[in-house]
Amino acid sequence: MPRTDDDSWDITESVGVTALGVAAARAAETESENPLIRDPFARVFVEAAGEGIWSVFADPRLLNQAADSEPGVWHRVRAMIDFMATRTAFFDEFFLGAADAGVRQVVILAAGLDSRAWRLPWPGGTVVYELDQPKVLDFKTTTLRQHGALPTAELVNVPIDLRQDWPTALQKAGFDASKPCAWSAEGLLRYLPATAQDLLFARIDAMSPAGSWLACNVPAEGFLDPDLVRRQREDMQRMRAAAARLVKVELTDLDELWYAEERTPVADWLRKRAWQVSTQTAAEVLARYGRGVPSGLEDSMPPTLYVSAQRPAG
Repeated sequence: MPRTDDDSWDITESVGVTALGVAAARAAETESENPLIRDPFARVFVEAAGEGIWSVFADPRLLNQAADSEPGVWHRVRAMIDFMATRTAFFDEFFLGAADAGVRQVVILAAGLDSRAWRLPWPGGTVVYELDQPKVLDFKTTTLRQHGALPTAELVNVPIDLRQDWPTALQKAGFDASKPCAWSAEGLLRYLPATAQDLLFARIDAMSPAGSWLACNVPAEGFLDPDLVRRQREDMQRMRAAAARLVKVELTDLDELWYAEERTPVADWLRKRAWQVSTQTAAEVLARYGRGVPSGLEDSMPPTLYVSAQRPAG
């Protein structure tokens, strides 16, 4: 179902499906022979959600069956798992770096099924604020509590849509805008209209004093190229069709969830506001962690740029 200005979702609906897909990729990576990241909670989320398109990523048996019916599916899924594993590692390192620098406030925007508040070794006194749709946060918190999981930092859930007045909700929950913060917007921006993206970063900027950190992955140059978009949509439809033959539930059309709009270049926008910014392409991040995209599948992922920034003192 196409997006609307006031749409909401449960974890197995709409944008919630993408969070399960990422969790399934983390589960597959965690259980691989030489995992880059270890997320002991990813499998818990996938099993609690039941069957869906994410099952093809998390269940080797289903993946092999899908590959039998649709040549190329295995390599595309493996490329997606590598992409998600390296993305997870990038943001893990970002947060641990901020913590080492003394930052004790963390805000995870569109937290989805991010489990960092439960699995990273946060220093004492760290407060992690997670923002997302109420039903998504409720699913995550309930599932982890049922499995006896305890956060490794002080965790504060802020159930709100990021198109609403989330800064007020965040500050009411205890966030102190006078203290440094480490912000993340992971896997988020394509699911926001371009105007909402601009407002998001304006709000982050206004609440980030000296010493604050920010990391995000953003659509890179060429992500709206018509031929590229067409090829990616065709690939996704083939994977969806293969999954539909194996998973007996209605499958979300993921292409309907994105906003294909021109966007403000985030790195340039931050530099103009006195942030110190560094960028890496998806290919550079993959290579940094010893992964790569198989030949012929270079277009399997949308062009992506990783942005990390710090607001220096003075």
